[in-house]
Amino acid sequence: MDMEMFLRWAAELGVSDSFDSSRFRDSCLGHSLSVADFPLAGGRGLGAVRELRKGELVLKVPRKALLTTETMVAKDQALRDAVSVHGSLSSTQILSVCLLYEMSKGKSSFWYQYLVHLPRDYDLLATFGEFEKQALQVEDAVWAAEKAIAKSQSEWKEAGAMMKELDLKPKFQSLQAWLWASATISSRTLHIPWDSAGCLCPVGDLFNYDAPGDASNTSKGPESQASPPQTISTSECQSQSEKLTDGGFVEDANAYCLYARRNYQLGEQVLLCYGTYTNLELLEHYGFTLEENPNDKVFIPLEASLYSLASSWPKDSLYIHQDGKPSFALVSTLRLWLVPQSQRDKSVMRLVYAGSQISVKNEILVMKWISEKCGSVLRDLPTSVLEDTVLLQDIDKLQDPGLRLEPKETEAFGIEIRAFLDVNGLWDLINGDVTGFSGKAVEFSRKTNRIMSKWRLSVQWRLRYKRTLADCISYCNEKRNHLSGV
Repeated sequence: MDMEMFLRWAAELGVSDSFDSSRFRDSCLGHSLSVADFPLAGGRGLGAVRELRKGELVLKVPRKALLTTETMVAKDQALRDAVSVHGSLSSTQILSVCLLYEMSKGKSSFWYQYLVHLPRDYDLLATFGEFEKQALQVEDAVWAAEKAIAKSQSEWKEAGAMMKELDLKPKFQSLQAWLWASATISSRTLHIPWDSAGCLCPVGDLFNYDAPGDASNTSKGPESQASPPQTISTSECQSQSEKLTDGGFVEDANAYCLYARRNYQLGEQVLLCYGTYTNLELLEHYGFTLEENPNDKVFIPLEASLYSLASSWPKDSLYIHQDGKPSFALVSTLRLWLVPQSQRDKSVMRLVYAGSQISVKNEILVMKWISEKCGSVLRDLPTSVLEDTVLLQDIDKLQDPGLRLEPKETEAFGIEIRAFLDVNGLWDLINGDVTGFSGKAVEFSRKTNRIMSKWRLSVQWRLRYKRTLADCISYCNEKRNHLSGV
C-alpha cells in the first residue's frame, strides 16, 4: 500500500507535524518530519526535515484519528453490542478483538489505510516457539518466555466467545491472529487516560525507540511506540516541553501531542522513549534488544541469607549494570554479609548504609565473591561468549538472501545450528543432495526466516547477558588488584 495514500488519509483526519494543519492537505508530514529508512537504527522511522529544538511539538494526532475501543465501537453497532456483553474481558483483550474485527472488514474498514501498514509479524516473547525459547538459556529468561506464551494463550481462549459472537472468519479467530493483534497492542500503543489498553496512533507509531538516560544512544526497534506519558493541558505544554516530555494526550487540544526529546539536525532520525526497560523487557513487550542499553540489568543467584540482610534495598536493586559494574545495593549488601555477625556493630552499619568501604580486606572479599559467582554462572551456561559470537555469524550467513554454502561450510556448523536445521527440516534445502552442492543459492520460506529472526534475538540477548558477566569479572578483578597493590 502506498505510503503517500496513508499520509494523505491521516492528513484528512487532522494528523499534522505543523501547528497549522490546514496548510498541508496532501500529506500530514513535511513541515517537521518525513518517513525515511534507517537500516542501522530501527529500519523505517521518522526523520527531521529541518532543525528541531528539544521539547518542540513535532506531531499532533486528533482523538478521532486514534484507534481505541471507543472510536471503533462508535462506528459499528455489532461491535458495540459485543463489547457491552463481554465486559469481563480486560481492556487489552477487548481492544485486541476490536482490532481483529476491523482487520476482517478489509477495505471496508474506516481504518484500512492504517491497518495495511501494520507489520505482518512480531518477535515478542509470546510468539517464540520451543526452540527459540530454550535458546535464551538463562532460567529467568526462559521462564519469562513461558509466562508470556501461557498468558497469550489463556487470554485468547477467554476472548473466544466474543470473537465467535462477532462471527469472525476462522483465520481471525486463530491463535496466530490473536498473537498478532496482542503483539500489535503491546508494541505500538500509547497511554491514554480513559482506557488502560491504550491507543494505536497512526503516524505516531512510526517513531523508533531511544533509551532514557542516554540521548545519544544508538536506538533500535520495530516501527512501534508505546510510552506512558501523563495527560497534559495546552497551558502546560511549554513547561512540559522543558521537562522533555516525549508525548501525552492534551485535553484542551483533544489530541495526542508528541515532542522532540532533544535537538535534531536535518536528516537525523527523530526518536521517542517508550520507557525504562531492560533488554529482556524490551524483548518481551517490543520484540527487540539493544546492544548498548543503559537500563539493562543482570541478576545473579544469591544466597537466601544474603537476601535477609538486604531489607534496606528491594531485591530488584541487587544486580549488575550492563557495563559490568555491580549495583550500589548489591555491593553494600555483600559488604555487610561478608562481615562476621559478631562484628556488625553500629560503626559498620553506618559505613554500609552510607555506601562506604568497610575495610580493604572486606572490599577484596566482596569483589572476589562477585567475580567467582559470575564465573560460576558463565560456566554453567551451555555456550560461551565466543561460541555465541560465532553462532550469530553463522545465523547471518543463513539469513543472507543470496546464501551460497559449500559442503565444508555446513560441516563447520556448531551443535545448535545443526539442531535448528534438524528441528525445522532444513538440511535437505541446505545440502541439496547427499554430496552437497556448490554455487546454489538457498531460499528459505517466510515462516522459516521469521523463526530464524526470533532465534537470533535469543542468541543476541544471551550473548549480551554473558558479556555483562564477563565485564563484571574484569571490573572486580581490576578492583581487587588495585586494592591489593598489585
